[in-house]
Amino acid sequence: MFVDDRHELNGAQSRRQLAKFCSAMLQSLCAALAVMLSFALLTPGNAQQQAVPVGTVYAERKPIAQTRDFVGRIEAIDRVSIQARVKGYLEAVLFKEGDVVKKGAPLYEIEKGPFQAAVEQAQGALERAKAAKTLTEIQLQRAEELLTKQAGTAVARDQALAADQQAKGQILSDQANLDNANINLGYTEIVTPITGKISKTNVTAGNVVGPDTGPLTLIVSQDPMYVSFPVSQREFLNVQTKGKEIDPKQVKIRIRFANGTTYNQEGTVNFIDVSVNRATDTVLVRGTIPNPNGVLIDNQLVNVSVEAEQPQDKVLVPQAALIADQQGVYVFVVEDGKAAVRRIKPGGEDGPNVVVNEGLKGGEQVIVEGLQSIRPGQPVQASPMRTSLKED
Repeated sequence: MFVDDRHELNGAQSRRQLAKFCSAMLQSLCAALAVMLSFALLTPGNAQQQAVPVGTVYAERKPIAQTRDFVGRIEAIDRVSIQARVKGYLEAVLFKEGDVVKKGAPLYEIEKGPFQAAVEQAQGALERAKAAKTLTEIQLQRAEELLTKQAGTAVARDQALAADQQAKGQILSDQANLDNANINLGYTEIVTPITGKISKTNVTAGNVVGPDTGPLTLIVSQDPMYVSFPVSQREFLNVQTKGKEIDPKQVKIRIRFANGTTYNQEGTVNFIDVSVNRATDTVLVRGTIPNPNGVLIDNQLVNVSVEAEQPQDKVLVPQAALIADQQGVYVFVVEDGKAAVRRIKPGGEDGPNVVVNEGLKGGEQVIVEGLQSIRPGQPVQASPMRTSLKED
């Protein structure tokens, strides 16, 4: 009897310990489930995401002229290399480097003394020739009178006639020498043949200059300027296949500088070369563009945009909205309060905006600010930007 009671007592203790163990395990399991549930509730897929503030601009559809971009150079219409035409001592440089000089303005002065002496010497020779001509005329007249009176001979008359003709020729020769001496004297004062901006001087006062010295300086005209650019045969063929006759004077030219800014003047095409460059398989095209403020510089490298077709409706978005990855270019748009990706195909620039050929229809709310904080599907709080595409 005692043994059985003891056995029952041990069994009851075991059951109580098992119950405590099970209870502890259940509590631990519940705690673990609670922690897991709390983590699950905090995951991005289940949690209520906070909307990210972004700046937006509506994609606008408006007529855009079809343009083609080329690389060109600015060229001065008049470009003169100043050289000395006579040899002599350079006495003075009469201009300020970099200034605009007017046509006829003096640039250099060569010592005049030797050339003035050459003029006077030629003048003296001409006077002697004229005096000799006077004498030969008198002698010829006498010889003819004697021959008429049969007191002279034909030989004497002929000799007098020849001497008179030689004296006449000597006058012409001496007059030419005098003219040449005066021309050389005039060359001692070098003036500008055009109006334009002058470069630095390559020779300073005190040097001996002459035709073999090389260019003394350079002058280039300023307004208007030429812009020349090569066009591939493919571009010409594309125009020809469209069957449109384009008047070169109606083709508009815009210039964009190396820093991305656009020149505020517009030019027109004035010349298309008559042959193809064999080395590059291109045709040279040249346009004229105003340069009233002297912004354009001779030999300057620029980007040339040519508008040769009627404007077409295109979608514009700011350049700041574009994002590029390995798959191409895309923008974020706002749809149902969330950021959505739209893959686009850019078609050139229009000032600070980009022309979109594919991917947008116009009217989409494009995100331009806060792009670094969003991802596809991210809730966003859109705020329209103050500046619009129309203001650009």
